[in-house]
Amino acid sequence: MKEQYDVVIVGSGLGGLVSSIILAKEGYSVCVLEKNNQYGGNLQTFVRDKTIFDTGIHYIGGLAEGQNLYKYFKYIGIIDHLNLKKLDENCYDMISFEDDQNQYPHAQGYENFAKQLAVFFPEEKTNIEKYCEKLQTICDAFPLYNLNWEGKYENEILSLNAKETIEECTQNEKLKAVLAGSNFLYAGIPDKSPFYVHALSVNSYIQSSWRCINGGSQITKQLLKQLKKYGGEFYKYKEVTRFNVEDNKVNFVELKDGTKVFGSMFISNIEPKTTLKMAGEENFRKAFVNRVQSLEGVISAFSLYIVFKPETFKYINHNFYHFKKSSEVWTAHEYNEDSWPKGFMASMNASKKEEIWAEGMTFITYMKYEDVAPWVDTFNTTAEKSDRGESYEEFKSRKTTKFLNEIELKFPGIGDCIKSIHTSTPLSYRDYIGGYNGNMYGYVKDSNNPMKTLIPAKTKLDNLYLTGQSINMHGVLGVTIGAVSTCSEIVGKEYLITKINSESE
Repeated sequence: MKEQYDVVIVGSGLGGLVSSIILAKEGYSVCVLEKNNQYGGNLQTFVRDKTIFDTGIHYIGGLAEGQNLYKYFKYIGIIDHLNLKKLDENCYDMISFEDDQNQYPHAQGYENFAKQLAVFFPEEKTNIEKYCEKLQTICDAFPLYNLNWEGKYENEILSLNAKETIEECTQNEKLKAVLAGSNFLYAGIPDKSPFYVHALSVNSYIQSSWRCINGGSQITKQLLKQLKKYGGEFYKYKEVTRFNVEDNKVNFVELKDGTKVFGSMFISNIEPKTTLKMAGEENFRKAFVNRVQSLEGVISAFSLYIVFKPETFKYINHNFYHFKKSSEVWTAHEYNEDSWPKGFMASMNASKKEEIWAEGMTFITYMKYEDVAPWVDTFNTTAEKSDRGESYEEFKSRKTTKFLNEIELKFPGIGDCIKSIHTSTPLSYRDYIGGYNGNMYGYVKDSNNPMKTLIPAKTKLDNLYLTGQSINMHGVLGVTIGAVSTCSEIVGKEYLITKINSESE
């Protein structure tokens, strides 16, 4: 490592890597520091029984030519190198309920979306179209989402509530549940989740939906390739423990082994609460520190990664969002020992363009951090192994059995196809991804107080910037846009967006 860089980026999640490429392309000397064994944060994959599983990226939207994420990925040079499989045009997400034999498709393309749902709700076609229009109107109000540099966020749009806005579209209770059915994408909370979060998430999948063949870590691989091409450097097993601040600016970061890395500018791609601690809370405005400290982390998850015996379970080219009851679409995270799990998301990894048999399947359900409270003092990563003990294994095994019983009701006979089962809990999310209390998507956004949860990319310190899923929006698209927003603070928004548009034609 050099003594001094123009830009030092802490954390190699998507936000950090996209920022690093944008700035390296502009001629800055850039260095990315990662504490873990794998780069990529939520893009990480892992292998069990020769089967690849994703930790966070199960599908991606907006990647067809000319769409927003396509343009951003084209600019950073990775779009032509990704190995993708398009999900079923007539159903990328299937919404289903244990108390209803119908399954309801979310289809790609707005016209098609309305058409496929109208099969089940013929008298609601106009209302479904009204919902589609509402989604698009909201998305049009976000400049960077549409690669525009002009314009600002309107408070009245930010304060629309998702559940209420969806319910304004129709009187039909079942249709309300179906339209909100994929709210696992942002861990929907009835009285808080803003409609813009729903709209920005769902809209990009309606535009086009894709799976990464053999997992999302290929995105990381291509990002690192581009970073190298522009002279950027990246190092793993480099855990930053402190930002050294003097005269209102960061001079260097200190690593766990005592090494100091100096820079002119610093971007933190780690959790904001952690960043403030590492930079010294006394260096920020008290009101800002209190605001960040009071932010509530999004709920965490318990996941099952199932490896199938060869040629026993058919590959399915869509995802499932399944609930015990259609009335509980907004309350699946409110459970007790008996009622858990109230719903789940299920997704398969694509291993080739055309396939008949599935190799593996991932099932994810909500789990509160307090459920793993007895083991919060144990840490386990590839870099530092530790055993959480027998009671933890027992807990996981009990939860696995319970979860599998629910899955078997939705997919009868799946148990006979299983070769092996692997699990992750909120502690896995905390230790491998670095999320506060293992949260899935950063902080809870609140339509009642939208400004509270919008964290600016530029901090009060002269040369410290923030990026990642807790700034702006989560998800591949949200984090990419967040990185563009962070870099705009350094190179100028008009300049950068104009450049992205001209280079992604």
